Amino acid sequence: MNKCGFVSGLGAILLAAFPSVLSAEKAQERLQDATTVFQEIMNTPEKGIPEDLLNKAHCIVIVPGVKKLALGIGGKYGRGFTLCRDKDHVGWGAPAAVRMEGGSIGWQIGGSESDIVLLVMNASGAKKLLESKFTLDADASAAAGPVGRTAQASTDAQMRAEILSYSRARGLFAGLSVGGATLRQDLDENAELYGKKLTNKEILMGNVKPPAAAAELRAALTAHSRTEEGHRARQKN
Repeated sequence: MNKCGFVSGLGAILLAAFPSVLSAEKAQERLQDATTVFQEIMNTPEKGIPEDLLNKAHCIVIVPGVKKLALGIGGKYGRGFTLCRDKDHVGWGAPAAVRMEGGSIGWQIGGSESDIVLLVMNASGAKKLLESKFTLDADASAAAGPVGRTAQASTDAQMRAEILSYSRARGLFAGLSVGGATLRQDLDENAELYGKKLTNKEILMGNVKPPAAAAELRAALTAHSRTEEGHRARQKN
């Protein structure tokens, strides 16, 4: 079986094992989940994403509730969103939907759920988001991100990485390597948000009007970013 077939088969296993992935949430509800994840992380600054790194980030990927399963083979599956800075680097643009998939071979058993956040730190990493899919580490260098009020503890490896990755599970938030995971555009989710199957490139590079459901997430990102709009938002709070 080729790699694509393996990942597709693994996705079917995960969907069967975690019925909630199949059910329930609409794109708008998933946007609210992403907003909640981001706000909860940033409301604990001593243990959250350093704001100086968020200020430097070109884009952010938030995938709430990534399911991980191990039954002889292991894998993960989740759906979330990518947002990039607008062209003036003042606020944040429209969300583009993504799926996170990945797998591993080995004698494993068990399951878990976690929230994944990726900071895309440079133009090269942001360019990868315009592709229909890419794999962390294989196509874009990724490293576990530092946690805390500042990024002073960052290593050279972290500073050279195109993408910094974080995970929150069972209340614990930490930088975590997610190398080997694949991000692919979610055309069905984009269609639900925008009324047609826009590609992520069209959303992230175009003048697509953000859906109303994304307003709270965009406002939260702006409030924690060092921009004029972010400064005004913090003053209101």
